[in-house]
Amino acid sequence: MILNVTDVLTAEGKTETRTEQSDISVVKYDSRQYPVIEKSPVLFTVSNTGKGKVQVTGTIELTVLLYCDRCLKETPYSFSLKFSDTIISPDLEAAVSEEEECIVGYQVDVDNLIENEILMNWPMKVLCRPDCKGLCSVCGKDLNEGACGCDTFVPDPRLAAIRDILNGDKEVE
Repeated sequence: MILNVTDVLTAEGKTETRTEQSDISVVKYDSRQYPVIEKSPVLFTVSNTGKGKVQVTGTIELTVLLYCDRCLKETPYSFSLKFSDTIISPDLEAAVSEEEECIVGYQVDVDNLIENEILMNWPMKVLCRPDCKGLCSVCGKDLNEGACGCDTFVPDPRLAAIRDILNGDKEVE
C-alpha cells in the first residue's frame, strides 16, 4: 500500500487519520513464505511534525500461518502490530533517513513498514499448544496423538565405560 504524504508534508501541523486495507498476503522470513490468513484494515495517522518531517503511526492485526516448532503442524499466529516512523522530505538534502527504502518521492510504502514490524516481532518459538509433545525422535510419530512404543531411553554417556564392562564388550586391565 502506497501512501501519498504530499498534503501533510506541505502543511505544518496538519494531521490526517486514515483506514485502508493492506496488500500483504505473504510474509517472507528465513527464506520461507508464510500466508497471511486474516488481517484487519490498517488504521494510521500521518502528522506533520515540522518542516519536511512527517510522523506515520499505525496499527494492524494479522494472523499468519506458521508451523509448530515441535510437531510441525500448521499453527495460526496472531500479530498485533503498532508501528511508528518519521519520514523526512526528499527536498531536505542534509537529512539522511534510515527509512529510504520506505519512501519514494512523497509516497510511503506502508506495507514495507508493516513487514519490518512483523520481522521485529517474529516469535522465538511457535507452539500449536503449550503442552505440545512433538515428534518421536526414533519413528517420527506425532506424540500428541498417542505414544508410539519406541525405546527412547538414552543412557548417560559418562557411564558408557561401566556399561561396556557389564556387557562384557571390554576387558578390564
